[in-house]
Amino acid sequence: MFDHVKFGVSDYAASKAFFLKALEPLGVVGGAEGEPSYGVELCGRGDSSLCLYQAKEKPAPLHIAFVADTRQQVEAFYRAALEAGGKDNGAPGLRPHYHPNYYAAFVIAPDGHNIEAVCHQPEA
Repeated sequence: MFDHVKFGVSDYAASKAFFLKALEPLGVVGGAEGEPSYGVELCGRGDSSLCLYQAKEKPAPLHIAFVADTRQQVEAFYRAALEAGGKDNGAPGLRPHYHPNYYAAFVIAPDGHNIEAVCHQPEA
């Protein structure tokens, strides 16, 4: 859906560790990295990436939803994100008000960003 999204974080080391652990179940890995002011690129499927960099001011919260192929990946993301220091913002489950197969979990990242993993597939 996107080529890359880059946003500032107030604690580069904490945010980098959080996103790498929380998104590992979705196949996201660390890519190119420079000085904290440049940041790190987190890569998953395709050519799109999420980039984090050290910012002087705390940014406004974002909502970023990552694609999960299975409901098990959504659950693994949720567990990993909580273990990495994220705060619960919605346990894994169906959100039928979006559509019948919308299975998602939400966590709040270190800077207050709402991070979601969502699977749109019916349960296998």
